[in-house]
Order: sequence, then structure tokens, then C-alpha cells
Amino acid sequence: MTGLIDTSDLTKVYKMGDVDFTALQGVSLAIKKGEFVAVMGPSGSGKSTFMNIIGCLDTPTSGKYLLDKQDVSDLSKNDLAAIRNKKIGFVFQSFNLLSKTSALENVELPLLYNGSPSKIRREQSVSALRLVGLEERKNHRPNQLSGGQQQRVAIARALVNNPSLILADEPTGNLDSQTSIELMTLFKKLNKENNITIVMVTHEADIAAYGDRRIYFKDGRIVKDDKR
Repeated sequence: MTGLIDTSDLTKVYKMGDVDFTALQGVSLAIKKGEFVAVMGPSGSGKSTFMNIIGCLDTPTSGKYLLDKQDVSDLSKNDLAAIRNKKIGFVFQSFNLLSKTSALENVELPLLYNGSPSKIRREQSVSALRLVGLEERKNHRPNQLSGGQQQRVAIARALVNNPSLILADEPTGNLDSQTSIELMTLFKKLNKENNITIVMVTHEADIAAYGDRRIYFKDGRIVKDDKR
């Protein structure tokens, strides 16, 4: 196992009353540092469960998951939260920004949680906003920004801790076509120029095409793995 993400025989079973529902059925996968991977599949295929596990938001019922060579398969909730804060940046479809705070303060949030001093918080947050081309909008609140700009703030927030991994869940779902292209061009640039590993869930083939690799889920299994 040599990847940034290494899963071996991941299985996830949910209890729904008296019925067991198997969301993942023995998923083994390696994703190297610096890859840009698109995860696809129909609703109920297991892709969201897989993303929750690799994002340390959930744990597998059985199997192993190594993140950056650390086994995180059965850590406590507190330990998983610490790893999420340190190693993973999240970008969601709905931006998840705090409406009454500035772009800069939104980006600072992960650093606030890990107790970074205010000077370092500000420096790193300004640097992250510069990376996504929004430094000059740092004092604007979300309602003063376009949808595309709000998603850029969310990306800056995901980047601010210098994470090993960015997980993006339908990041263009609330954006128009032109803004989606601009956002995916930014993801591609961050991936290539900054060697940031990105794993992105999408149901749109044209968005998935920005990835170097496309992984297809069906019925809790990987059915196809396309690499360029």
C-alpha cells in the first residue's frame, strides 16, 4: 500500500430496523498523492458512503482504510475529527459559509478550531484567498459575492490548513455552466501547480472529464476505473 488513500476490502452495513443494508461491498482502491479523481455512479451506488469514509466522517463496518499511511479504520470520533481538521479539506455543493462573517473570517474557521494564533490565521487565510483569486474580496460577506465567488471562498477554506486531500461533493451543483467551467479550471490548476490531491463526486460527465481518473460505483462496488 503506497497511496495517499489506501482502502482494502471496505464494507459498510447500515441497520435499517430489522434489515441490513450493505452500502459498500469490499471496496479496495489506492489513490496516489497528486491525483485528481472523479467518483461517479447512480444514486444508492455507494459513492457517498465511500466519500464519507475516506473523509473520516464515518467508519467502515469491516476492512481497512489508510490515509497518508495511517490506519484510520476504527478511530474514535474525536480522533477522526482531529484528522479531518488537519489532513482533509471539504468543498460542498451548498458552500456552507457563515452568512454574517467576511470571506476572510469564513476561511479562518478551520484554523480557529485548531487553536492557531490570530496572526498566523490571518496570514494563511489571505494566502488561501490569493490562491483562488479572491484576496481583494476578503472583507466581503457571502451575500456580497456571486455563487462562483462563494464557492471559491469555500475552496480557500478547504485549502487553509494545507491538507493532504481535498474532497469535493458535487462542487458545481449550484452553479451555472460558465461558472462551473471557471471553478473546474481552478481545481485543475490547484491540482497541477500545487500538487493537491482532489477526490470529487459528480454526476456530470463533462465535470468528471476534468479529472485524470474516473471511478464508477454501482451496487456498492467499483465497476470501472478509467485512468488517462
